[in-house]
Amino acid sequence: MIYLKTDTELDIIKANGDILGRCHAEVAKNIKPGISTKELDKVAYEFIKDNGGNPSFLNYNHFPASLCISVNDVVVHGIPGKYEVRDGDIVSIDCGVFKNKFHADSAYTYAVGNVKDETLDLLRTTKASLYLGIEQAVVGKRIGDIGFAIQSFCEKAGYTVVRELVGHGVGRSLHEGPEVANYGKRGDGAKLKEGMVIAIEPMINLGKKSIHQENDGWTIRTQDHKPSAHFEHTVAIRKGSAEILTTFSYIEEVIEKSDNIVSI
Repeated sequence: MIYLKTDTELDIIKANGDILGRCHAEVAKNIKPGISTKELDKVAYEFIKDNGGNPSFLNYNHFPASLCISVNDVVVHGIPGKYEVRDGDIVSIDCGVFKNKFHADSAYTYAVGNVKDETLDLLRTTKASLYLGIEQAVVGKRIGDIGFAIQSFCEKAGYTVVRELVGHGVGRSLHEGPEVANYGKRGDGAKLKEGMVIAIEPMINLGKKSIHQENDGWTIRTQDHKPSAHFEHTVAIRKGSAEILTTFSYIEEVIEKSDNIVSI
């Protein structure tokens, strides 16, 4: 089902998006070689709880953590654990906040230390494609316009788009309709209406688009083990231009001052 939100409900989601952005920033402050992904997950859990919310992902379909932490060739849904971040890693952090009966959802991929130039270019392209998709998230456009913008930009740069994993509606449920693929044709799919809220989240690979799921039932890796990048915003459909309900501003303030994370 596709649910249209009132302005009051959009305000709640945007407030949750602010908590989420500050949560990402707290996690970013701790990203450095030697820290375990489990420790990063604890930072997020405590921050969200301290701000009166609940982690959207924790226990969602039995997922065991507050963050999905996906390193290098992990596309999404990496489970935090004993793995310690290393110099040269890229670390995708996907997080959600649930408060006042609504969710907000966003993701950011961090470049730690001496990351290869070709991988940094992948991150830059993926992040740029997110905003090109958002430009299409306006009243009167269609879901396919978003996917086309992302796909055409990334494929022109020589990258591939994951097909099996897509964005989604966000609201009282973490995942609502419509599905928001990162590929598609102009003019295809559901028509975008005022009050729709969607998560746009390009998942883009350096190598081939093929992926596989590990035996834990969650972790998704690239088949060829080449890096994958992931950026995500929760967005409200508006006339003229979309309203971004989540924020990267707190993250980028931390990165500018960080000795461990490379600005992209």
